Amino acid sequence: MSDLSGKTIFITGGSRGIGKAIALRAARDGANVVIAAKTTEPHPKLEGTIYTAAEEIDAAGGTALPLKVDLRDAGQIESAVLETVRTFGGIDILINNASAIQLTGTHDTSVKRFDLMHQVNTRGTWITSKCCLPFLLKGANPHILNLAPPLNMNPEWFGPHLAYTMAKYGMSMCVLGMAEEFKHHGVAVNALWPRTAIATAAIANMPMGDVMTPRSRTVEIMADAAHVVLTKPSRECTGNFFIDDEVLAAAGVTDLDKYLVDPSMKGELVPDFFLDEEAPLTV
Repeated sequence: MSDLSGKTIFITGGSRGIGKAIALRAARDGANVVIAAKTTEPHPKLEGTIYTAAEEIDAAGGTALPLKVDLRDAGQIESAVLETVRTFGGIDILINNASAIQLTGTHDTSVKRFDLMHQVNTRGTWITSKCCLPFLLKGANPHILNLAPPLNMNPEWFGPHLAYTMAKYGMSMCVLGMAEEFKHHGVAVNALWPRTAIATAAIANMPMGDVMTPRSRTVEIMADAAHVVLTKPSRECTGNFFIDDEVLAAAGVTDLDKYLVDPSMKGELVPDFFLDEEAPLTV
């Protein structure tokens, strides 16, 4: 399979950032794209809503379906999945993109924030996958792709922000478990994670965001890497924890300069979380 033409893709949290970039890349192939997110009104610090994303998807050549979904509400997830099937006839691909983050230690993380990260990241990923799987099992070349890191047990990634790490690794464990559970059913379940920081609103709004953004790559590197993964035969590609630049290198893309936010910072890219320093940057 060389493109995603005619495929129906359900993306959580795709109103902006990496999720929207993946949606637009699929739209250029002529895919049906469901944006399942909760932003319906503009946010003062975060641009984009499910409706503006849908307009961009349609303009790029896809067919969009914006659905307001709070991933903490299992009923809303199930309703959105059923509406997707009623509209497009099935689901071929699920992108578990939505994620909540707070990089604080135990003393500085509220119970409310702990619950939010686990409800959106781990629980939301598991429930959305569960709701989509009956339809993915009927699809041709079905994929689940979680935007989640490789499971790295280095304590460095737990001590500073335990609650976030636990919640994010929950998404990774969904990959490990579901890939094993459904490997004989033809549903591919993989993870994709960026080698470097990616220039999103989440990065820009973090402390030192103005310093990190020029040392980041653009969202398009994740979109292009996701496209490579999602067009692979599902029975031959499952249970992997992919890194964006490695995926592209394996596909023959070796010049990654086009993904640099600031080309002058090529040698000073910020590594992403959960990847140890000895892992080389591919630039």
